[in-house]
Amino acid sequence: MPRVSKLYFKTAIIFLIVGIGMGLNMAISQDHSVIGAHAHCNLLGWVTMAIFGGYHALNPRKAERRIAFIQYYIYTAGVTLMVPALYLMLLGNMAMEPIVAAASLITFAGVLIFAFIIFSGEDVSVASPRNPVVN
Repeated sequence: MPRVSKLYFKTAIIFLIVGIGMGLNMAISQDHSVIGAHAHCNLLGWVTMAIFGGYHALNPRKAERRIAFIQYYIYTAGVTLMVPALYLMLLGNMAMEPIVAAASLITFAGVLIFAFIIFSGEDVSVASPRNPVVN
């Protein structure tokens, strides 16, 4: 499996653990005011990162390009900054709003770079029993 795929899957599982922790905290406390941060953590952290990792696992030649790692670091930085800032903002700390906005733009930049990776014209290699991918 390509290195960037492994990074995405490892990061995704961390976001899943954090997201479940937030969900448990909301359930125990009966305070669901941070549900937006919980949703962003699970969808942008766990689900989207797992999809990114799966795409790169299926396209190992694209995964080894430098742009794939740049995209990983930009997207991960955006989500890592967004989730706690959004959590604090939803708890009432409105000083976090500009940080949430900036983190959202960073995350969006990561998505745009991923779109570039997908639409780039480079041939892709998908492993199959008849066509194994050799790294």
